[in-house]
Amino acid sequence: MRESARVAAQYDSGDEVIDLTLELSERHALRRVKGFSTELEDISEAEYRRLQLERVVLVGVWTEGTSVMAENSLTELKALAETAGSQVLEGLIQRRDKPDPATYIGSGKVAELRAVVISSGADTVICDGELSPSQLRQLEDKVKVKVVDRTALILDIFAQHAKSKEGKAQVELAQIAYLLPRLRGWGDSLSRQVGGRAAGGAGIGGRGPGETKIETDRRRIRDKMAKLRGEIAAMKTSRDTKRQERRRFNIPSVAIAGYTNAGKSSLLNRLTNAGVLVENALFATLDPTVRKSQTTDGRIYTLTDTVGFVRHLPHQLIDAFKSTLEEVSGADLIVHVVDGSHPDPFEQIRAVRQVLTEIGGAQIAEIIAINKVDIADPQVVMEILRKEPNSFAFSVRTGFGIDALVHAIERSLPRPNVEIKAVIPYNRGDLIHWIHEAGEIFSQEYVEAGTAIHARVDGALAQAIEIAQVSGE
Repeated sequence: MRESARVAAQYDSGDEVIDLTLELSERHALRRVKGFSTELEDISEAEYRRLQLERVVLVGVWTEGTSVMAENSLTELKALAETAGSQVLEGLIQRRDKPDPATYIGSGKVAELRAVVISSGADTVICDGELSPSQLRQLEDKVKVKVVDRTALILDIFAQHAKSKEGKAQVELAQIAYLLPRLRGWGDSLSRQVGGRAAGGAGIGGRGPGETKIETDRRRIRDKMAKLRGEIAAMKTSRDTKRQERRRFNIPSVAIAGYTNAGKSSLLNRLTNAGVLVENALFATLDPTVRKSQTTDGRIYTLTDTVGFVRHLPHQLIDAFKSTLEEVSGADLIVHVVDGSHPDPFEQIRAVRQVLTEIGGAQIAEIIAINKVDIADPQVVMEILRKEPNSFAFSVRTGFGIDALVHAIERSLPRPNVEIKAVIPYNRGDLIHWIHEAGEIFSQEYVEAGTAIHARVDGALAQAIEIAQVSGE
């Protein structure tokens, strides 16, 4: 097999091989056990507080847009909470110009929230936004149960779904980056100074008045973050090598991106029989999966399933998953999958494009692929088709529109731009094979000196053919 074919076949997200056969059942089985205490406990080491969501009340602050948009946002928060394994009891929305700087929802709503928590028996409050450390502390002190914000909830879901070594390291880095400014103690446990033997055997340099307990934990967290960044950078090398090899052989890449649970993995499975885990849950896919595909005229290209995006995707995740998101920002074409049955698909499109801009993918050619049209409102689908010029409606479940989408992908792939007419020696069959995979052939015939071929190829292949002709090899 020629080298480019070998390279094109290497489409693992990393060195690990992840068994997907039991993953779906494991996810359903490994839900949190109800009945465990979720009271706040003193943290003695530099560890993040793992969420133990059981019975939760949702709280949102509606600052802009319509009431329908606010309700859709809280509905999405409910789906996130249920994906994390919790039971949602109530949902409250408050209309404000901006979140209260002290308690996020204001003193009046805090009293109302406390009453709802008591009456419903909830043990956790989830806020539809990112809380500052002071907001988190004050709200927790007033409602007397654990308070979690949207960012911490998403990080918890990522922690549950990460399977590969790289994915776990990326999630852990994002979690402790989120934790660092929020690290605190209950009582005076982290305010005491540690010195002498109380320093835990720190030895020379660790005795005397020394650091406070919280300072020690913060230093340990920073050390851990540095170690994780080093591990991720080392794992990134393998991914970069495979990507560079594909670029060297000019293999076009297509990234399947979109909102979480829009049907990206299902589309990849439909197009390539990739066997990627499909689950009706948010953020079911974290580790990118790259698979080889082929156009109807024989050109090879890659399809990559990527992590789903969401409104207000935590910056900690974007930073930690930078090496993974490079599969999107380095693609030749983005197939932006949209859930046509969602109550507000245009908001999903806006949120995804915002993340694409943040990771440097705003200028990449884009196809809007409207999924789930078999259950979507036809008027909504038609509105998307009207407003998005390069858009196509399809259904992974029924197969409707798949062929038209595939043809659109093939038409949008970068095409070879150098036209050649050459006679290639018979002992250079590798070049002929390369032309068949990466070029467009207009005519081919066998003559005494070799294979006479008229084709369009890329610059690197044209140069290799020219060298072969000059050398006669």
